[in-house]
Amino acid sequence: MQTRTGPVNSSDSPTNPSARPTQADGEPANDSGPAAVPRHVAIIMDGNGRWAAQRGLPRLSGHREGVDSIPRVLDLLTDRGVEYLTLYAFSTENWTRPPAEVEGIIELLHEALERKSDLLMEKNIRVFHLGNTDHLAPDTGQVIERLQTLTRNNTGIVLNLAFNYGGRQEILAAVKRLIREGIAPEEVDEELFSRCLFTAHCPDPDLIIRTGGELRISNFLLWQSAYSEYYHTPTLWPDLDAAELGRALDSFSSRQRRFGNIPPES
Repeated sequence: MQTRTGPVNSSDSPTNPSARPTQADGEPANDSGPAAVPRHVAIIMDGNGRWAAQRGLPRLSGHREGVDSIPRVLDLLTDRGVEYLTLYAFSTENWTRPPAEVEGIIELLHEALERKSDLLMEKNIRVFHLGNTDHLAPDTGQVIERLQTLTRNNTGIVLNLAFNYGGRQEILAAVKRLIREGIAPEEVDEELFSRCLFTAHCPDPDLIIRTGGELRISNFLLWQSAYSEYYHTPTLWPDLDAAELGRALDSFSSRQRRFGNIPPES
C-alpha cells in the first residue's frame, strides 16, 4: 500500500502533476486542438474469464494469460511515449467472486510480482500500488511493498497496479484523512484533495481504455477521470495487441480536449 507521512498541506507532500494543460500563470489553457500522446493511460482489464471460456479453459487460465499480457502492453505504451500506466487488476467488489477464483488471482499477482522484479528493473519501470492490503496475506503485502521500494529510483514509465482498489473507497479514505488531520473546510480545494489520493504521484488519466466490450466505469478512478477520454473495445484483455492499442491511442490523438471550454472559431 502506498504510504504517506506528514500533513497533507506541508511543502514536502507529493503533488498531483495535473494532466490538464496549464498556462504559465497556472490557469487552465484554452487548448481545443487535437490531443497528442496521452501522458497517462489507464486500462480496465476486462475479459479474462471469457477469453478462457472461448477456449474451453478454466477461468484462472484466462487470468494467467491476462497477467502475461502486461509486459507486452507496457512495451507498446513505452514505445509510444506514454509516461504512466494504471492497470485495474482487482477491485474491492471482486472479493464477492468464488473463493477459489479470488485465491487464484491473488496467487497469480504474488507470483508475477516476484518473477518480474528483474524485468521491471531492467526496463527502468517504477511501480506503485493503488489500493490497500486489507484481506491480502501478509507475505503478498510485503512483496508489493518490496517492489515499490526496489523500483523507487527508476525513471522510466510508472506502472500503477490498482489491486484491491475502489474509487468510492479511495474518496472516503481521503475525506477521513482530511478530518483526522484537522484541515479546515475552507482550506480544502481540488489540489489538496488530490494529494490525499493514491494517485498523488501522477497526473490524472488522459485516456481510459476498457477491454471486453462493457461500458461501465466500475468504480475506477472516479475523482481522477473527471475529464478523461474513454475508449471502449470489444477486444478481450488477453487479446489486446499492438493494432487495437494503436487504434485507441490514435482515437485519443484525434480528439479535442476542451475541458468545458468553447472551441475557438476557425
